[in-house]
Amino acid sequence: MRSVRFLAVLPLLLLLAVPTVAQDAVPTQVTVRAVSNDAKLIQDPVGGAHITIEHAETGEVLAEGRQSGDSGSTEKIMRQPHERGASIYEAPGAAKYETTLDLAEPTRVRVAAEGPLDYPHAMQQTSKTVLLMPGEDVAGDGITLTLHGFIVEVLKPSASEVDSGEEVSVGARVQMMCGCPTKPGGLWDATRYTIRAQLLREGAVVAEGPLSFAGTTNEYEGALSVPGAGADQVRVTATDADRVNFGMATTSLNAE
Repeated sequence: MRSVRFLAVLPLLLLLAVPTVAQDAVPTQVTVRAVSNDAKLIQDPVGGAHITIEHAETGEVLAEGRQSGDSGSTEKIMRQPHERGASIYEAPGAAKYETTLDLAEPTRVRVAAEGPLDYPHAMQQTSKTVLLMPGEDVAGDGITLTLHGFIVEVLKPSASEVDSGEEVSVGARVQMMCGCPTKPGGLWDATRYTIRAQLLREGAVVAEGPLSFAGTTNEYEGALSVPGAGADQVRVTATDADRVNFGMATTSLNAE
């Protein structure tokens, strides 16, 4: 009886004893594009974006580098209706990060983007996980990652222009994360945005008011009265809550 049982189990043992044959890694192209929310691709004039692809389970970095190129086609991205399956971002010179991964099996990866790299105070980061298949190239528009926000810069005042008890002129530059221009009535319509300046002292807001279009694309200005106690910082904020875009810049002052 024992011999019969052994003979019945023998085929299973032989099957389990067969050595596993490792699969060869297959080169797999992956394209990634970081996009400014409600705007275009994060392009070279704002520093591009840093892209990282890591193994979702182990955290191993499989590839990383900088997205480079221009902001893409305004017509395709912003004006034409987006039909299902149609390319939106693919165009000659359009910004992207492209790499080739050697995949031996289906692999879940985490793809992250951070930018715009030339404006550290405005940088945002986002990521998503994607299952990649060996030999199945991800091309065209690729894996898209959206960065929300504005690039805000304080243009004035300088520290030497701030005196307690006087009115100070505040100027700022506000762009989309891709460097795309803002102005009233433009494609990125500043009438939708709330742009405000604040004077701070030891972290508390001591004066604030709106900034209006200064007549030059991206530029906004206004005036604030410096309180008697003075101020040590000026902060400018830009808000488009409907599209979940927010931006901020702060500059230190030395009020008399």
